[in-house]
Amino acid sequence: MSTRIAFLKGHGTENDFVIVPDPENAIELSPAAVAALCDRRAGIGGDGVLHVVRSAAHPDAREMAAEAEWFMDYRNGDGSVAEMCGNGVRVFARYLQHAGHVAEGDLTIATRAGVKTVHIAKDGDITVGMGRARLPEGDVTVTVGERSWPARNVNMGNPHAVAFVADLAHAGNLYTAPPVSPAGAYPDGVNVEFVVDRGPRHVAMRVHERGSGETRSCGTGACAVAVATARRDGTDPAVTGTPATYTVDVPGGRLVITERPDGEIEMTGPAVIVAEGEIDAEWLAHALG
Repeated sequence: MSTRIAFLKGHGTENDFVIVPDPENAIELSPAAVAALCDRRAGIGGDGVLHVVRSAAHPDAREMAAEAEWFMDYRNGDGSVAEMCGNGVRVFARYLQHAGHVAEGDLTIATRAGVKTVHIAKDGDITVGMGRARLPEGDVTVTVGERSWPARNVNMGNPHAVAFVADLAHAGNLYTAPPVSPAGAYPDGVNVEFVVDRGPRHVAMRVHERGSGETRSCGTGACAVAVATARRDGTDPAVTGTPATYTVDVPGGRLVITERPDGEIEMTGPAVIVAEGEIDAEWLAHALG
């Protein structure tokens, strides 16, 4: 391992990430290394790590290399691997633009949830094609303290439980994962969103992200919330033939989610690179004990 490892720091609606450029997949990022980098006091700090690898160089993405040159090898803040991160894809695209790998316009990015289409607009916002939502059947319940709510099971390539509440404060501190039942509904854990109405097709949310705790934003969560809200409102673009757009406020900003009649969901929001530097490999080795 070299004595210095390049990194950048970025965020999308304050969902923040440590970005590690590694085109040839030469850096081994163990779960412990990721957790050390994401530590907000002893490390760089972030909700997760965006490991930037060419698709052809990574075993999880080689089959997608013909469709997308770059693979987002995403890790949660605790070091666990995640299928997808919506805000992460936008920040990943912003990094590719920042590094000169892509320009404004359309591109594709490989993820563990498949190839995602991305558009970098001239005004700076980035739109990501997030794929289609799946709505598994079965009742789900979310509990915080003495309160419980029915929740909508939505899968955006990763699992979500969406609960509509009277007050976002009812979600509690969200340091730990809120209990969700039945336990078998989410065998690999779940992201839990708490949602309140702000106006017509306008909601606000808080989220506990699986493996990261409460975050300032969750892109796949905002998409899940928009779909769950639309169905609650009796709206299904596949039936009406008309796109449905919802504004979703998160603690870190605002995202705009559109579900098209063909089921494709598009998420639009900002993405910012805030710093770049070098990780000291000796520090990292010491952090890993």
